Amino acid sequence: MRIFTENRKASFNYEILEKFEAGIVLLGTEVKSIKLGRASLVGSYVVARGDEFCLVGGHIPAYQPKNAPAGYLPEKDRKLLLRKKELSYLRGRISQKGLTFVPLRLYTNDEKIKLEFALAKPIKRIDRREVVRKRDVKREIKEVLG
Repeated sequence: MRIFTENRKASFNYEILEKFEAGIVLLGTEVKSIKLGRASLVGSYVVARGDEFCLVGGHIPAYQPKNAPAGYLPEKDRKLLLRKKELSYLRGRISQKGLTFVPLRLYTNDEKIKLEFALAKPIKRIDRREVVRKRDVKREIKEVLG
């Protein structure tokens, strides 16, 4: 398994409750661009639209910008490939108030590019400060002890 891009801010801004894996519909040039590590998940999210889920705001630039298809948009919505059972389960989970789907990383699994996303709850600013404070205390203890 090779990881192409990660959303590192996701674990800082959200409390991860459950993780899921989905295929993603891509053009051939997008696959090449992802494999070169040009994709970015910063600021993106997963949303339910009708009978499908889509990745919104994920930035995947063209492999060769001068040779890109006409009207190519790097931040277009991309459909996620999920089974019917998974779709109904995810729809039920997202209907709960205060929960959202956050993309975590793009990686390869058996030569297919997959998106790992998570059901998450936003962390409040006060809670975040507490987490940072605890991390600093642990670091100081480690420095003192050895």
